[in-house]
Amino acid sequence: MQQIQLYIEGERVDMFKDESVSITQSIQNVKDPSKIFTDFSKTFNLPASKINNKIFKHYYNFDIVGGFDARTKKSSNIELNYLPFRDGKIKLEGVDLKNNKPHTYKITFFGSTVTLKDLLGEDSLSVLEQGLEVHNKVYAPSDIQNALALNPKTNDVIVPLITHTQRLNYDSSSGNSSKIAGNLFYHNGTANDPHGVKWSDLKYAIRLDVIIKAIETKYSINFSNDFFVNTNESYYDLFIWLHRKKGSVASPSGFAQSIVNGWTFELNADTQTIMVSTSVLRVYGDILKYPSFSLMLTPVASTPYSVSLQIDGIEVYNTGTVSNSIQIDKSDFNVVQGDYTVYISSDSDIDFSSIVWDIDYRPSGSQFYQHTYSTSTYSHTNTFDFNITQQIPEMKVIDLLTSVFKTFNLTAFIDKNTNEIIVKTLDSFYASGASYDITKYIDVNKSSVNIALPYREINFQHGDTKTLLAKQHEQLFGKGWGKTEYTNGEKLDGSIYNIKTGFSELKNERLIDAKDNNDTDIQVGFFVDDNQESYYGMPLLFYPIRQTSSTQISFLTDNTTKVPLTNYNVPSNSVSLSSSVSKANINFYAETNEFQRVSPNDFTDSLFEVYYKNYITSVFNPSNRISKVSAFLPLKILLNYTLADRFIIGGHSYKINSITTNFKTGQSELELLNDLW
Repeated sequence: MQQIQLYIEGERVDMFKDESVSITQSIQNVKDPSKIFTDFSKTFNLPASKINNKIFKHYYNFDIVGGFDARTKKSSNIELNYLPFRDGKIKLEGVDLKNNKPHTYKITFFGSTVTLKDLLGEDSLSVLEQGLEVHNKVYAPSDIQNALALNPKTNDVIVPLITHTQRLNYDSSSGNSSKIAGNLFYHNGTANDPHGVKWSDLKYAIRLDVIIKAIETKYSINFSNDFFVNTNESYYDLFIWLHRKKGSVASPSGFAQSIVNGWTFELNADTQTIMVSTSVLRVYGDILKYPSFSLMLTPVASTPYSVSLQIDGIEVYNTGTVSNSIQIDKSDFNVVQGDYTVYISSDSDIDFSSIVWDIDYRPSGSQFYQHTYSTSTYSHTNTFDFNITQQIPEMKVIDLLTSVFKTFNLTAFIDKNTNEIIVKTLDSFYASGASYDITKYIDVNKSSVNIALPYREINFQHGDTKTLLAKQHEQLFGKGWGKTEYTNGEKLDGSIYNIKTGFSELKNERLIDAKDNNDTDIQVGFFVDDNQESYYGMPLLFYPIRQTSSTQISFLTDNTTKVPLTNYNVPSNSVSLSSSVSKANINFYAETNEFQRVSPNDFTDSLFEVYYKNYITSVFNPSNRISKVSAFLPLKILLNYTLADRFIIGGHSYKINSITTNFKTGQSELELLNDLW
């Protein structure tokens, strides 16, 4: 029999001598293959002894000020025969009383990996300021243009050719105007102007690894570099699109603001108004005799905007949100002497055919003066500081980690010597295990052999495949984009099990030249629903690939100005656009690659093939069984085994599906799987 010792914040607690204490551990279970961050939790009943009353500060007495805080978990550890066994935390659940006296403290012990979920709690990704703020950018045409050309191999924040509103196309036909909207063909003449990708239809993206590092910083934890390492391109090359809301990027306040400038005017010798800069109108002199004083704004399209009028830096009038032409006159505010500025606010780009000050006055005598100050055309651009934590998708930290772990079939456990969180693929985890021959410890009077497979089918997919092209793919082929449905090709009994991540997956589109139907070097993403309306969905995971091409694309810095780009980042579901470089991709199924469009498909290293196949095919193997045996394992095994280890029984090797140990009796109940890989 093994003796168990329990410590709370370094103090040993008293335990009931006759209490049976059992602990169950499992890292991967055939009954729940998507379960991650698995560890054990165990409820203990402790006597209300003098020692325990002191540790828990007589919790039953609520008159005590500054007593034990049961709202938080406390550091704890378990020993076997005074040797370290497991670290974790305890939570006080309550106290049972008998005859109005304390009798039993109820506590729950949580293993270290379980407490990771408790540490992260309900926090969203937006709390990761400390690790992400150094990556904040400016959301402006020149910045987006530069980021579109950055190399994602060496830059952590880039811009991909993924649009949220306008579908992109390519048509090099000379003089063609039928496909101006979204036509990426660059033409330096006027026949096709304006056309291209508008800067405000693009958004930044950030490397997934940067977010993982920010999680480590925020919570003072350390993941191992077994998987989370820059040499692992299938992971390290992944980016998350910074898509917080559907449609245009919104400033933190919801609206980006710009000061109206570029005013021109006709010179008059007797003026009592003057433009002292391109953006400031100075009013002075005998202003009370102004019969007319108005500001008129004429937008090109019905785009929501607002106008703020300020005098000497103080707002004197605000229109609120409007969409059409407006006029502001002296009935809306008090005309006084000072410097007048006009601000436009909008969460989208907006063009005005003109913004005009119209001022009529009669300062003295019968002389009448009229002054018109006009910007002619004016463009408001949605320019502001792009704060990563304010633009990152709405997602809980724990949900991001869970989705990453499901994507790559990762396991996590705490190294009890270093306190590092070891993260490995399941295959790597099992490859690191040792072997223990436990034949002589087996209770031969108690064992059973059972079917291992409770399912007839296991489906793997990302959580959101509802964007336009992915939805069309499902309608055409009867299967979700990137989804695999594993049955081993047999009709079996049982239920269907679904493994689903919290990510979106986009089916991208390689553009062809409408002029001659030839392929271009351009691949784009169109993040809209099947009604071609801007879509939010789940966070989008993708590989950006920098193209250096003779195929120029047209980049619009505003509604009229375009520049040619030969370097730009295209979105991809594969690590490379060439299977000779890498066959790895972010699909669970080896879909035909959007860029190569070859058949048979050469991009065969799907998520299922690389990270799930060995385990799942072994579970579906007709030779697989769950063997249940009892054993009296010695202390040297109980203290040192890991769930990656194999147990040898009668010359046969088994993986551990689960192990439950009763420390009062010293008996362990083992669920073992045939070691088929």
